[in-house]
Amino acid sequence: MFAQFATIGVADPWKFQPHPEVWALVVFLIGAYIYMIRVIGPRAVPVGQLAVSHRQVAAFVGAIALLWFGADWPVHDIGENYLYSVHMFQHMIFSYFVPPLALMATPEWMWRALVGTGRFYRVTSKLAKPIVAGVIFNVVVMVTHVPGVVNAATTNGPLHYTLHLLVMLTAMLMWVPVVGPFKEWQIGAGAKSIYLFLMSVVPTVPAAWLTFAEGTVYSHYRQPVRVWGLTVTNDQQLAGAIMKIFGGLYLWSIVIFLFFKRFGHGDEMENSYMHPDRVDTLAALEDAQETLTYEQVAEAFERSAPALVESKQAPSE
Repeated sequence: MFAQFATIGVADPWKFQPHPEVWALVVFLIGAYIYMIRVIGPRAVPVGQLAVSHRQVAAFVGAIALLWFGADWPVHDIGENYLYSVHMFQHMIFSYFVPPLALMATPEWMWRALVGTGRFYRVTSKLAKPIVAGVIFNVVVMVTHVPGVVNAATTNGPLHYTLHLLVMLTAMLMWVPVVGPFKEWQIGAGAKSIYLFLMSVVPTVPAAWLTFAEGTVYSHYRQPVRVWGLTVTNDQQLAGAIMKIFGGLYLWSIVIFLFFKRFGHGDEMENSYMHPDRVDTLAALEDAQETLTYEQVAEAFERSAPALVESKQAPSE
């Protein structure tokens, strides 16, 4: 499967290239997820409770579909052999889309089964701290854009797949404080907004470098066959735009959503005509999602003390 890395480029950019290793990975992940749900899930959750929600299943399907799309033909082959902009788009999928969907697809019981409660849990919890996770992820982003690393990875199969795995793992670590299954590892809504905003600032450096660089930054992409007629310079500028504009807008849209979700909910409570105690009571009832039966209501009335009625005596003459 690594024969394509022996030579740079092929005559037909759109020639189908099978990637059985990608297919095997997709099949393995789907099989492992189904096994966890059907075998381990019923033992890990209370009786009568679903192991996963429909939303989590939808997130898993989205994560697998995007992983397959980004790692298979034609995105993989065009991105690795012809256009660095497509390679950048591929990294965007592996950094900004697949990891958060994978985390949202993982219920807490499954995550605890994978992480455990011992040493691995303690180490992972330290790595998942916002500052640590953010620094690790951005260091990997910077390193994977060094010309020497890129040129070597495009001609070395094991290095190429190792870097992609490293990108996805560090990206997943970066997303844990935002959408991780463990609530104790997540940060507050306001902190999430600041955190994601900072994650959009650091990639500005390599993005600006690609956009305003003179000449060819990555010699591997100096190919005689130009896909879509893009020159080497246009390709580099488009890659910088994808990294900065597309990635930045994506993170900023999440920041805006979190902002309005947080303050919009507070404003709704402030403008409500109901008493705060009444609001809290209703919220508790909604969370409980329990329907009272006739027997429960009758029992509650029996336990209640009868109301005292004051009798009015007629005035004496």
